[in-house]
Amino acid sequence: MTARAQALRNTMFSSVGIYTEYFLGMLTSIFIARHLGPTDYGAYSAIIWLVAMGVAITNAGTASAVIKFVAELRGSGREDLIASTINYLRHAQRWFLLAVLVATGLMLLLAGQHVAPGFNHWLLFGFLALGVALRSQYMFNVGIAKGFENFRAIAIVASIATPINLGMVVLAWTLDAKVEALLVVFLISGAIFYGVSRYQTVRLIPPSPTDVVLPTEFMRRLRRHMRLVAVTVTIGFFAASEVEVFFLNMFGTAAAAGHFKVAYLLASGAAMLVPGVISALLLPMMANALSQGRDVAGRRFVASTTYLALLAAPLVGFGAVFCVPIIGFMYGAQYAPAAPVFAACLFACALSTVSQSGSSLLISADRQITILVLVILCGVIKVSLDVILIRAYGLGGATIAYVAAAMFGATANLILALRMIGMQPNWVRLARIILAAALTALVVMPLRGHWPPLPTLIVAGLVTVPVYAVLTLLLKCWSSEDIEHLAQLHRRFAGGRPRVFGRLLAWSGRSVARDQAR
Repeated sequence: MTARAQALRNTMFSSVGIYTEYFLGMLTSIFIARHLGPTDYGAYSAIIWLVAMGVAITNAGTASAVIKFVAELRGSGREDLIASTINYLRHAQRWFLLAVLVATGLMLLLAGQHVAPGFNHWLLFGFLALGVALRSQYMFNVGIAKGFENFRAIAIVASIATPINLGMVVLAWTLDAKVEALLVVFLISGAIFYGVSRYQTVRLIPPSPTDVVLPTEFMRRLRRHMRLVAVTVTIGFFAASEVEVFFLNMFGTAAAAGHFKVAYLLASGAAMLVPGVISALLLPMMANALSQGRDVAGRRFVASTTYLALLAAPLVGFGAVFCVPIIGFMYGAQYAPAAPVFAACLFACALSTVSQSGSSLLISADRQITILVLVILCGVIKVSLDVILIRAYGLGGATIAYVAAAMFGATANLILALRMIGMQPNWVRLARIILAAALTALVVMPLRGHWPPLPTLIVAGLVTVPVYAVLTLLLKCWSSEDIEHLAQLHRRFAGGRPRVFGRLLAWSGRSVARDQAR
């Protein structure tokens, strides 16, 4: 198989795995949220967040290390060291897990009544221990598959385990199950994810002699990578995750935690899907550009930031206008207070999406220490704001803290990238993109309040796309090369119809070309 064919195959299987797990996972969360209601869902989400935190710390350094070093050993023809490397990393993972369990036990012993009021703390500790162990092993197995570039295995795991998880949640919903029953479902699904991933990856590891000794220099690099990534991932988890759910349960109400959870989950998922394949291409694209020179990297950074803004801006506008019917359709009237929180979180997530070009550039330039410092700052700012604002303002304070931390992180990412390349983006073009999204939101705003949520969203979506597309052309948000490519696609796939759109493309192309020539 050629390298191109392998890349296309990996892209296909990776897309199948990501989108299957995302859409079915989102559907699962909707069933759980609708069934439990805001208060019970808030308590449930806080416990699941504790599992996610435990998994992040347990796998800190090991999951990324297995991807990096397995791929490196395969590329250098040292397959005989792969099994020993994986065994070493599994052993390190067990020590991380032990540290997590000790910290969890102490937390429940000293502050269990604040962390998880109403739950039996011994049973909760057993749930967290088993949940973290199963999910961390599953994620480690996913790392092995990625190291071997076997994305087919990841797609198979998602295609088998995710529908089973959804089926169990639906069954629990029909039986009117309580929070405890859904937590048991979570454990069963964790066991299924682990079992299927183990079966898919154990065959990938080549046999090797038991007396293999890993080279000293290799071990030095492996340990350094684990230490650096462990700190970055652990602190970054607090900066990037919905830690507000945890603090809302401690200092606010479980219902507020439930409202924030659905808002965050929906906003982060929408923002994740906005860049599509672009986000997967950013890191290798920036690394390739830097190898050709700083000027090339600068131009690609500016172009990538602009494209991400073009994709994210209308999403923010649409979410701001139709946040109420979106939440109402997906989660029901009982989650109505989550609507403005969703609009704010969508804005914050879109900013983070646009700043991905900056973080990709910094990683490509080996600025890991800079990124670590930035992650630590973001984590400290977010947690500090959460504690102060949630105590005072509850759900509103959590929203302000989340948006403020996201704005700081995105702005710092872009500023550091701009300083590194010594180049500025086209601010006028970015302003035009924001104006196009704002005008589109004003055009579709009168559609609110006339029909039930689903018809409203369908009609609004059908109007938003063409209106935004036309406004971006009228306001010259595209480059002349982009417009020429759009014109070719219009002629090829639409036969040049409607002709008025073709004339609009031609006018916009000439106008942008004149501006670029000045």
